[in-house]
Amino acid sequence: MYTPDIYKNENKEEIKKFLQENSFGILINQTNGILCATHIPLELDTNKEGKDILYGHISKENPQWNGFIDNDQVLAVFSGPHSYISPSWYDHENVPTWNYIAVHVYGKIKIIEGEAVIESLKKLVDKYEQNSENPVRIEDLSKKTMMQTRGIVAFEIEITEIQATKKISQNRDEKNYQNIISELEKVNTNQSIAIANEMKKCPI
Repeated sequence: MYTPDIYKNENKEEIKKFLQENSFGILINQTNGILCATHIPLELDTNKEGKDILYGHISKENPQWNGFIDNDQVLAVFSGPHSYISPSWYDHENVPTWNYIAVHVYGKIKIIEGEAVIESLKKLVDKYEQNSENPVRIEDLSKKTMMQTRGIVAFEIEITEIQATKKISQNRDEKNYQNIISELEKVNTNQSIAIANEMKKCPI
């Protein structure tokens, strides 16, 4: 991912938090010479060897997984808040741009089977059911329902590289930086407010 130095995020804890909060990503690989992508939750974890991994699963009917066997190199893309930045918000002439936060994770993928599949499903469901009024647990599902696990391909991705971009107008002076925050709040969309809040965390 092309990222000018001023926008590179190398704060490991911040990146980890971002991945945990924005875990619905895009898994990209090459299958039979064709680029494939699937939108799925990809959860950050640590394996038994203490290595950082992502885990997830896709439908067995999705041909993308066939490529995991021939080429284990994959890319996972995660997007955070983003918003248009108007040049009218500056005190000088400039060009339009876009503020955004994104993380690319590169790694080696391997298919997992057996009890490891159930464990990965338990962790996934527990994470997203924790705020439910009546949380569902994998352990409570019937054998008939759990038979559906035969229709998925579960995997782990050993992370080899992370590239993180946090482009939030760091190249502006304090006056223009604060004005961009004010204008983003006036736009008042979920995305513009989220970017404004990120900018407030990192004052110039």
